[in-house]
Formats: sequence, C-alpha cells, structure tokens
Amino acid sequence: MIWIEGVLVSEGAGGVYGERILQGYRVWDPYRSKLAAMYYLGAGPELRPDQTVLYLGAANGTTVSHVADYTSVVYAVEYAPRPMQDLLEVARRRKNIVPIMADATRPMEYAPLMESVDLVYQDVAQPGQVSIALNNAVFLKPGGNLVLVLKTRSIDVSRSPPDILAEAEEALRSGGLQVRQSVWLTPYHQDHAALICARD
Repeated sequence: MIWIEGVLVSEGAGGVYGERILQGYRVWDPYRSKLAAMYYLGAGPELRPDQTVLYLGAANGTTVSHVADYTSVVYAVEYAPRPMQDLLEVARRRKNIVPIMADATRPMEYAPLMESVDLVYQDVAQPGQVSIALNNAVFLKPGGNLVLVLKTRSIDVSRSPPDILAEAEEALRSGGLQVRQSVWLTPYHQDHAALICARD
C-alpha cells in the first residue's frame, strides 16, 4: 500500500471520479470508500500485485478502480443497471476489471466466470449480508481473506449496532470462517463495521 505524507494513494490513470491527484498518485478518500477507511484505521489485509479479488457490491466502480490499481484481477459484481453503466466505463479504462452484472445472493449464477480468489470484499446494503458473505466464500482460496463491510442499519434499524455486529461475528464463525478482526469505520462511516475473516 502506498502512503504519501499520511495520505493513502494508488498508482493508476486518474480522472475516474474526479479524485485528487497527489504527486502523480490517485488519492483514495476514506470518506468515499469504506475499504480505504478500514486501511486508515489500521485494519485489514493489504492489497498486493499478485492477488485476485472478488468485489461484491461494486456500485459505480469508485473503490473497484483503486483495488484494481493494486491487484492482478478484480471480479466486480453489481446488480443495479445504472451503477453498472459507470462500472463498465471504469472497466473499459482498466484491463484487469471483470464487470459482472449479477445478484450477489446467487453466486452460482456467476461461478462459470470466476476463478479462486485471494480476497472477497463485500459492500452490499441488504439484510442478508452475512449469508451473502458465506455463500461467496466458496470462491476463496485456502488461506484467503474475506472482508465484510457490515451496514448495521440495513439489517435492522431498531437494534443496537454492536449487537448486530456480535451476531454477525458468531454467524461467520459458525459458517466456517475465522473472524480475525472487527473494526468500526467511525469517523468515516457511521454504524458501519469491517469484519476481516480468514479461511483455513
């Protein structure tokens, strides 16, 4: 990971979403990217050039573009047509992004397009976030990592976010993943937590 004077950046062609350029590098804004926020908080597995990534909830490709700057291949899954249009444009400019229009709750639909990956990153605002993570863990290589961005208010607005986090941790463990670390993404994103998991 590349830091310049305490600022997280990535190396790649700029102008994807109007991002700031610092000494020729693209600034990776933690207020716009929950993955960047996780790194600012000192958590999570670092991205490497030899990694393949499955990105669930790719949206318009803002964070995907930074992940692609660091890694070998990014399989970017998005279900909504409008963000997919933006994602396709991002993928056109970066040859290592594979855009997949599919429902992350149905991984077998895009399994034929996949290979085993080193990292599954999930940022999907749906109630069944944990089950989505567990169902897509099938693509993880042994020793691979899964990062689940838990959007607690998308699960249940009436319950305490810490209770939802504890429940999610237990469900992930029961599903066969090791929960190595959990971190709230405050002050960058309220009521969001990143759960960093590993598969043996």
